[in-house]
Amino acid sequence: MFIKILLVIILPLAVFSANERTPRDQNPVVYETEVTFRDFPWGTSQEEFIRRMGNPVSREEINGLQSLMWENIDVSGYSTFMIAYFSGKGLEGGVYYFLTNTMDELMRCYSDMRQELRDRFGPTHLFNGILRELRPYQCVWDLPGGFVHLRVNTRQGDPVTLWYSSQDLMRQLTGN
Repeated sequence: MFIKILLVIILPLAVFSANERTPRDQNPVVYETEVTFRDFPWGTSQEEFIRRMGNPVSREEINGLQSLMWENIDVSGYSTFMIAYFSGKGLEGGVYYFLTNTMDELMRCYSDMRQELRDRFGPTHLFNGILRELRPYQCVWDLPGGFVHLRVNTRQGDPVTLWYSSQDLMRQLTGN
């Protein structure tokens, strides 16, 4: 019985891994490693960000970071609340909270965003996502140009959340 369960878990992963390889006669796929937030590079000033995005609906200071929030921001056809975080050095990170009305729409949003990010930044670890059915669904990309974290917790009714961060902000948040 244990072997059957193991095959059910490992076989799809082996097939996925095999599909990720490219034949030797083709060029390998090159994924992005630079991370930006809404096409703004890290270090963009608040003034430049506001000039292009318009006035935020609210401002708040959190742990030495200035957070600015916008409503009704479109991300791949989904409406979101968007928060951008600024330090004295400029833009450090940002997050989108996706607005969905049903569980089907929530899961479709998560799946759509996961695929879009995978196409852009490459595969991420799926093993944890498959085995952690009772925990949040999440994908993480830790890249030289920044950090990207997509998650949703269906058990607690949390929205799909997409976080972008500079490496400097991640070091500050994690203490590394």
